[in-house]
Amino acid sequence: MSFRRKLLAVFALTVFLSVVAVTWIVSAVTRRAFERSNEERTVALIAQFRREFNRRGEEVVRRVQAIAASDATTRMALALSHGAPDYGAYLTEGKTIADNQQLDFLEFVDSQGTIISSAQWPAKFGYKEISLPAAQPTPKEAFLRREDLPDGAALSLSAIREVNVGDKPLYVIGGRRIDKDFLATLELPAGMRAMFYQNFATEFSLQLLIDPSGTVQQPDRIAPLVERVQQQKEETIELIHWSSDAGDDETVHAIPLMGQDNQLLGILLVGNSRRPYVELRQRIRSAALLVGGGGILLAILLSGWVAARVTRPVEQLAAAAREVAAGNWNTQVEVSSSDELGELAESFNRMTHELLDQKERLVQTERVAAWRELARRLAHELKNPLFPLQLTVENLIRAREQTPEQFEEVLRESSSTLLAEISNLKTIISRFSEFSRMPQPQFQRVQLNEVVANVARLFQAQLRAPDRAAIDCQLQLAEPMEPIAADPELLHRAISNLVLNAMDAMPQGGTLQLRTRQQEDRAYVEISDTGTGLTPEECERLFTPYYTSKEHGTGLGLAIVQSVVSDHGGRISVQSQAGRGTTFVIELPRKSSN
Repeated sequence: MSFRRKLLAVFALTVFLSVVAVTWIVSAVTRRAFERSNEERTVALIAQFRREFNRRGEEVVRRVQAIAASDATTRMALALSHGAPDYGAYLTEGKTIADNQQLDFLEFVDSQGTIISSAQWPAKFGYKEISLPAAQPTPKEAFLRREDLPDGAALSLSAIREVNVGDKPLYVIGGRRIDKDFLATLELPAGMRAMFYQNFATEFSLQLLIDPSGTVQQPDRIAPLVERVQQQKEETIELIHWSSDAGDDETVHAIPLMGQDNQLLGILLVGNSRRPYVELRQRIRSAALLVGGGGILLAILLSGWVAARVTRPVEQLAAAAREVAAGNWNTQVEVSSSDELGELAESFNRMTHELLDQKERLVQTERVAAWRELARRLAHELKNPLFPLQLTVENLIRAREQTPEQFEEVLRESSSTLLAEISNLKTIISRFSEFSRMPQPQFQRVQLNEVVANVARLFQAQLRAPDRAAIDCQLQLAEPMEPIAADPELLHRAISNLVLNAMDAMPQGGTLQLRTRQQEDRAYVEISDTGTGLTPEECERLFTPYYTSKEHGTGLGLAIVQSVVSDHGGRISVQSQAGRGTTFVIELPRKSSN
């Protein structure tokens, strides 16, 4: 990826992350603010409910107190305290008094708990009132109470007053219904609603859930929340999903309402719509997308302008560096500014100038060093066979002068020596000449495994020669191997030289391993021996021309191998440890020839 594209990516990513971060922060703050507002509105609504509940309770207490203090109730209490009164005379009394006091429920109960008169259900006359407190004192405040009716049950906000006239008390139990009309009196903020569940069944019942309209749509969605409150009898909050539209979601607070003996009689459900929050969140996201798109567009324009000012000098430097790498060391770049990029351009120009100077000096130094090394190596190699030649000629001269009768025999022996040494000289000269005329590879598609196998077959006889210790040759050729672009003759020659070196390193016998493998776009040949090994110093100098660790070597074998591998675009390395053997690794590109 170019620097310009990286710069564009950095700018765009910075804008994107900034917009995402701001959007997330704003969304989080908005959500917390919305939840806090919902909680405050819910607390206010619950407080309003409790105030209305208390107000109605106080009203019920006043009305029941008024009934208990009325003359009619006093006369009823006096009649009950004397003998066996006619209860039938009071059958309709409760209905009349309840209508006058605007109470939904009213019952008169004697000291034995027998219902004398019932406004809401006259047929209860003569039945026992089981909810009447026995040994406990009569509650002073209003309380929730379940009222049984002919058509079911209802929830009442009730009060009890005891009338003590004579020796037998009379109980007055009156109340107002808690239903949809009660919920309708609550002033609800926009987006909120109140529902009420009458807890008259052990399991959730759809008919017991009401709101100001009478019934609640999809009441089954509320069921889990109601059941949880029934089990825990604690205030609970839950997010209700009414549909797939997130705007229809509602946060519902469930507040348990307890009656006497800590009995759960009702559950107030306060719902807060999340539509305002969903719409606000959508507006925030839309604004974020708009800002993000504009920011990215601005980043593209800004990065293009910055890249034009920053990357153009860098691109010029890169082009000049490629020119230098290609061999044009006279390349110079234009210095167009006085900032850091200008200093970099000036430094580049100074570098190329110094490189030219150093190149000239290096070429001269290497040329002199190469001639000196060649002269030294030639002198060393030619001196060894010349000394026997000199001794042989001197022996011939002495034999001619001192023992003419033995001259013929000395001549024959000396001629053999002279011919052998002259042949040695020719071999030395041939090796140097061969190294100087290394041909360029003729590339073709080559199966590397075949080349290695041919080398192994070529040396099979020498490895098992009777006049030397046996060497075991092991082939480990990877299958399959794709063809590579190479010169098979030069590769054969290079691998043969390495095999010869390995054989020379194992005069006492050992194991020779030839391995091939491939990895991605590279192919490898490994030649390993179990010979004497090399020291780290020898490994460093091993591929230097004319360097050899052998007593009679020319130092050209590994130089030839390195030259062949280099001409193929590969490289050769050595791994060795003194006394434990050596491994040469040839690495070649696995490109197909055209």
